[in-house]
Amino acid sequence: MQGVGGNVGTAPERREIVRFAHAGVWRGSKTKRGIVCVESALAYSCKAFYDVRMFNRFVFPRLFSVICGSLCFSLLGESLAPKPLVDSVTRHVLRKNRDGLGTTWFHPKVCLVPGLAGEPSSALMALQEITGSDYFGPVHWSESRDLGDSWTEPRRIEALDRIPVAQHEGLLAGVCDVVPEYHPQTGTVLALGQVVFYRGDRFSNNDQLPRYPVYAVRRSDGTWGRRRRLHWDDPRGSFIYSNNCGQRVVLPNGDILLAFTFGTQSESRSVASVRCSFDGEELLIKEVGPALLLAHGRGLLEPSLTSFKGRYYLTIRAEDGKGYQSVSDDGLNWQAKEAWRWEDGEQIFMSSTQQHWLTHSEGLYLVYTRRDEANKGVIRWRAPLWMARVNPDTRRLFRATERVIFPLVGDGVGNPDQVALMGNFHVTNITPSESWITVGEWIPKDGARGDLLLAKIRWKQANQLLLQ
Repeated sequence: MQGVGGNVGTAPERREIVRFAHAGVWRGSKTKRGIVCVESALAYSCKAFYDVRMFNRFVFPRLFSVICGSLCFSLLGESLAPKPLVDSVTRHVLRKNRDGLGTTWFHPKVCLVPGLAGEPSSALMALQEITGSDYFGPVHWSESRDLGDSWTEPRRIEALDRIPVAQHEGLLAGVCDVVPEYHPQTGTVLALGQVVFYRGDRFSNNDQLPRYPVYAVRRSDGTWGRRRRLHWDDPRGSFIYSNNCGQRVVLPNGDILLAFTFGTQSESRSVASVRCSFDGEELLIKEVGPALLLAHGRGLLEPSLTSFKGRYYLTIRAEDGKGYQSVSDDGLNWQAKEAWRWEDGEQIFMSSTQQHWLTHSEGLYLVYTRRDEANKGVIRWRAPLWMARVNPDTRRLFRATERVIFPLVGDGVGNPDQVALMGNFHVTNITPSESWITVGEWIPKDGARGDLLLAKIRWKQANQLLLQ
């Protein structure tokens, strides 16, 4: 770099320097070159704005903020990330089927059910077999009373079994993507999924009828109620409206806040949050908020909600190489969606896969899949499974907090067809000191083999959400 009287950087660099100087915003690198560019900005601006009064009035205040911002990024970087809350992560195989000799269990979603009259709490899991793309067996349930160390044999939820479809000979209406959630105001578990149509031993592409939410209720005595449909008589959901795989929030008065993906056709679906009443038997829609839109591929899919420190957060699957998020003060009216990014602004590339929240009283986390050098050949980059802490103000991820929850097993570049996918997972708070992530592996191009996995996240600090 030459002095004030000489050339300062390349012509493109000079144009950028002047633009940044006027804007008072620094978007440069955290490297030493970033600091050099700030020095260049100062030198070039001194030359360009030789009138001292003009320099003092218009340039110096902006350059001062530029220099301070760049130095902070360069010297501190991700050291501004909050102190760690995660103490340890342990991984457990609940049911083995990597050898393909048994059942590949999928969609394992767990909720905590408090014990009655001094009895211990239990973990209730909904799960179903997978044998092909979007082809799932009947919904089952399994239970653990020792914090996940042992589980009962899966048993069918008869209310969510396959049933014949009237006036469509040979067509069966099954249920998939079921999320059980305890409802403390009624002491019941609401198991909510969506209808799916099968013909023979396959997903019926040619005659999928309109899709909608289906649920059954597990009462406090352990019995299951009948199959019910969540009705929404809105033409915007004439092709599909669903909360499949979505996390939801139980409000203090017992209402349930969830989110729909919906549309009049397969493409360009929207997302909106929905407030429902629930009396322990029937789920009814009370209010639907304004929609978020995306006109790309199938649009916005599989939304999940959480609440954190008085605000509501939404994360959404999409098919444009991104995942999206938003924030709301009331859980119905959302700010404009934004793509997931690292705290420094770099976009995180995701490929049509759900994300879910892990909510601690002192920190908000996202669990997700993304593009990585090691998984370039893996379908939709669905391995490994990651977790990182969210900055609730910027709604960006602290890169320094990212960790692998379930690693990629195999060669994701040279032999990706033998890598087990982990794109359908669930997150549950179990005790003040422990949260779980459950996932069902499957290898779609080699017999749909895979294990049922559980990761236990131990916290350094008690999760006060389970003490309230």
